[in-house]
Amino acid sequence: MIKKFCSVFLLFICAVSAAQDAETLIKEADQLEASLKETAAYDKFKQVLKVSPRNYYALWKCSELCSRIGRRQPTREKQLDFYNAGKIYAEAAIKADPKKADGYYALSVAMGRLAMMQNGSERVRSVKAIKDNADKALQINANHGRAWHVLGKWHYEVSNLNAIEKAALKIIYGGLPKASIAESIKAYEKAKSLEPVFALNNLELAKAYHRNDQDDKAIALLKALPSIPDKTEDDKRIKEEGKKLLEKLLK
Repeated sequence: MIKKFCSVFLLFICAVSAAQDAETLIKEADQLEASLKETAAYDKFKQVLKVSPRNYYALWKCSELCSRIGRRQPTREKQLDFYNAGKIYAEAAIKADPKKADGYYALSVAMGRLAMMQNGSERVRSVKAIKDNADKALQINANHGRAWHVLGKWHYEVSNLNAIEKAALKIIYGGLPKASIAESIKAYEKAKSLEPVFALNNLELAKAYHRNDQDDKAIALLKALPSIPDKTEDDKRIKEEGKKLLEKLLK
């Protein structure tokens, strides 16, 4: 009886210790990400998963960071490695807690990154899954700004598919999922209302305005872009891209 009690007590102590370790590591990871040290933050979140393998927050953050870090890799192979890892982490997050939105959002991002690397037929097959996961995130949390951004990107890209890709969509899904530049703008604007200083969303919204012949709105957004504080390692590149687009629109 005493042995059994001691065993249960030790298990309890170990569980409490692991939870405390995970909490400390998460704080350190968040601080690293806020300091724009995304690779270090990713490594720290992986340490969280060593002590708490089903930690929901660490799982979806690993996925989100994989999608960001992968974008900066020097080779296609390394990019794919990160994007595939991002997909796996997001799926694990959803399995850990299917009632929360962030896992679905992270999965839609990872699949979107993979889709941009794929050829025509593979890319087309990813179209429905990307939207389904973004929609699922928004069903759970209608104010998920990042999920609205993914939906805006989805409408932007799908509305721009070529005739062959559109034909493939009809064959695979029995019909073309509805997509338009107007819906893209609507989703991006919703994301902006929820996260005004999300630099990537502001850039993509400016692109959508430009495609929709609303250059006055695009120019206003692009002029304001440099004043947004850097929140990710990609933001400097995003601002440089915005600067080039602004110069083009002002000619």
